[in-house]
Amino acid sequence: MSFGSALRNHPHFLEQIYRFTHWGFEKLDPILKGLGYDRSNRLIDGPEDMGKELLFDCRMCGQCILHSTGMTCPMSCPKNLRNGPCGGVRGNGHCEVKPEMKCVWTEAYERSLKMPVYGQEIIWIQPPVNRQLEGTSAWVNMLTGVDKQTPKGWEGNSKMPSFISVEQLEAHWNGGQE
Repeated sequence: MSFGSALRNHPHFLEQIYRFTHWGFEKLDPILKGLGYDRSNRLIDGPEDMGKELLFDCRMCGQCILHSTGMTCPMSCPKNLRNGPCGGVRGNGHCEVKPEMKCVWTEAYERSLKMPVYGQEIIWIQPPVNRQLEGTSAWVNMLTGVDKQTPKGWEGNSKMPSFISVEQLEAHWNGGQE
């Protein structure tokens, strides 16, 4: 078992480190902003990449959600699934694509149960990955807010209410006549 794998099995400890690191980057934000986020990205990206790859088998998507997925990188799923397992999880909890590998989402769920602060975020729907952010610092992207920007059209139709009755839907389909 690798060092990273062993450490990932202690998600509460990693959650505490994440909280401290998040706090630290928020405190450093004025300095990083003063340096320029592009320059800051170049300074932070290398060490972040090395550390996250070692600890989390990270793929450097630039939109890190480790804290929301039991400190398990969803991008290490062979299908890059970011919102839960596919329908092919084997009975033993292993991946259908790589049968020797435990399903990333099985691990994420089990680990999230051990995280008192962020564990409940496992149920949050995550926006699609912005592939243009791959290889950039997730910390810098978090500070600038670029990691939360979703592609056009992903938000859904803002004219439709989030809950709509069958009667309202039928009226909408019938051109508002009823």
